[in-house]
Amino acid sequence: MKGFIDDANYSVGLLDEGTNLGNVIDNYVYEHTLTGKNAFFVGDLGKIVKKHTQWQSVVAQIKPFYTVRCNPTPAVLEILAALGTGFACSSKSEMALVQELGVSPENIIYTSHCKQASQIKYAAKVGINIMTCDNEIELKKIARNHPNAKVLLHIATEENIGGEDGSMKFGTTLKNCRHLLECAKELDVQIIGVKFHVSSACKEDQVYVHALSDARCVFDMAGEFGFTMNMLDIGGGFTGTEIQLEEVNHVISPLLDVYFPEGSGIQIISEPGSYYVSSAFTLAVNIIAKKVVGNDQFSSGGKNGSGEPAFVYYMNDGVYGSFASKLSEDLNPIPEVHKKYKEDEPLFTSSLWGPSCDELDQIVESCLLPELDVGDWLIFDNMGADCFHQPSAFSDPQRPAVYYMMSFNDWYEMQDAGVTLDAVMRTFFFAPSCIQLSQEDSFPTEA
Repeated sequence: MKGFIDDANYSVGLLDEGTNLGNVIDNYVYEHTLTGKNAFFVGDLGKIVKKHTQWQSVVAQIKPFYTVRCNPTPAVLEILAALGTGFACSSKSEMALVQELGVSPENIIYTSHCKQASQIKYAAKVGINIMTCDNEIELKKIARNHPNAKVLLHIATEENIGGEDGSMKFGTTLKNCRHLLECAKELDVQIIGVKFHVSSACKEDQVYVHALSDARCVFDMAGEFGFTMNMLDIGGGFTGTEIQLEEVNHVISPLLDVYFPEGSGIQIISEPGSYYVSSAFTLAVNIIAKKVVGNDQFSSGGKNGSGEPAFVYYMNDGVYGSFASKLSEDLNPIPEVHKKYKEDEPLFTSSLWGPSCDELDQIVESCLLPELDVGDWLIFDNMGADCFHQPSAFSDPQRPAVYYMMSFNDWYEMQDAGVTLDAVMRTFFFAPSCIQLSQEDSFPTEA
């Protein structure tokens, strides 16, 4: 049931009603305690199926193109391919990964903001024609290397978060679109649509209102130049909650009806990433070192002046591994202690660090935990997005193992979603409630 990012020889445990995610984690904590205490992931693929069902229920008019870089593990890509999503790829390796699953080029978009000429040529060679562009230099690069390219003009949105220019670093201005359309006409590059992106941190409905209005303006402008526009990409920024998805749909649905009505021949797509995978993966890490410090050494929180000790714990995974997104995003992962402890057990101010001893490798600045020992395990939920990068020079070259599971109920739900057994992975096996999940002890499930 173990797999790695670049290893297609993985398997997925099918769990009966007597087995749950907690049982699976308990099993692998026990196994890893015996064999080296390496960090590991457990991926519940059933949650991805549920997210897709939720998407189809709330925004069925918008086709999802999954952002591959968010989580490129093979089981995730294969499940989503079987469910019929498209894929948004930012590199040659991502395009190749998706094409190996038999996904047609029409269901792949090349979305890199800064494309290598060699990778544009690769896209041309394999028939991946749809790509995004937001400046003249990229447009000329596309014209030189991909004669059949179909370009979505990436326009900026007007979101300002905390006084900073949220998404203006990518995307062209509405004013500059006419110039880019003129250039595309001269270069004989086909413009087929518009893309914009609103970040998940944005809480202003008006950002979508302005973005869709601007997109309509670009469509009209493109018509003046003779371009046939047939695609609108509303980007990502979906957190994964049904409430947020419904809120976004409540804002954009009436606007789509006005600007891009059904029957107009315009396909509406989006690029969800963490929406699908964030909640599907759980990370288990081991405490490898510990030190006692004074409470006054913590920069914030937890000071009670009582003279109680505080603890600094070092884990076997950090920002140069599975917590890499901490370096670029304001994330606050919440640890859960795996071992059982009493409800009235005292809690101490604690901080959690990765293994590099680098000052940037702080995972949790301050939290309250019972006193832990070296060898204890911590569990982090919602670790499915942006956690599966190649290891850096600061980290152990051995990446955390990934164990995949799915309940039988979710397996049946996947079939109800239209996925036939012969179209899904041949790597499922049955894991009975007695939870012996090593593949050697299980038998394949007939597909």
